[in-house]
Amino acid sequence: MEQGTGWTARAADEGGAGTLGRERVSKRSERGAKGRGRGAEGAGAGGERLQKLLSRSGVASRRKAEALIEAGRVTVDGKVATLGQRAQPGEDVRVDGVALPPPVAPVTYLLNKPSGVLTTVTDDRGRATVMDLVPPMPGLHPVGRLDLDSEGLLLLTTDGDLTLHLSHPRYGHDKEYRVWCAEGTPPAHVLARLVRGVDLEDGVAKALEARPANGGCMLLLGEGRNRQVRRMLAAVGFKVTRLRRTRFGSLKLDGLEPGEYRSLSHAEVEQLRAEG
Repeated sequence: MEQGTGWTARAADEGGAGTLGRERVSKRSERGAKGRGRGAEGAGAGGERLQKLLSRSGVASRRKAEALIEAGRVTVDGKVATLGQRAQPGEDVRVDGVALPPPVAPVTYLLNKPSGVLTTVTDDRGRATVMDLVPPMPGLHPVGRLDLDSEGLLLLTTDGDLTLHLSHPRYGHDKEYRVWCAEGTPPAHVLARLVRGVDLEDGVAKALEARPANGGCMLLLGEGRNRQVRRMLAAVGFKVTRLRRTRFGSLKLDGLEPGEYRSLSHAEVEQLRAEG
């Protein structure tokens, strides 16, 4: 990792101006998670929530499973299911009339996504997607996204619960980015401003850390809004020409070439669950 000129803009203790070379204080969101408050109907004692069962069976991520249930495409013993309903042992659960496959052991891949590849499961225009770079697996889906022209560390998994844990803002998994800018390396006062926060159309965005690097900077974020890094740099007058995610939580690329992937171990997955 490039160290630049050896100083870092970091979050201040009281959330004010960035400090240089002082202790890091997390800027993760403190908003409490609110319950969904939906789908009490049809829930019985015991059993397993349908969205979790669908996820474990590799049909869809948990969020997409919820959408399937809400669309009336899931039945239990011939009756249309409701969100929040539990499936009891021996019940016949179907999606679009097709019985669920047996639950499979979850799989999670770490991919070094190349630029020019879409972060999506399918593309109706036939463009290359991240799914073309990993072995086919029922229910496999990206965790979050990297833009078409961005590159670097991307997770794909069949584990819907893991996706929810890694995607929800309340867990605040750190993500580190190497950024190249048309204007070169941002000066100290610009990096400090990124830590203090910049106004975007969807609210103030702050970096946990910002430090210089050759031709650009390194940014550490605790959230993942759409094109956030590019918009933050644009807000301070810098155009991003290249963007690579180098770290997600405790995971790093570790020498993977663009387009290469590896499977995560059970210990690595459990470490991700413990973070945030």
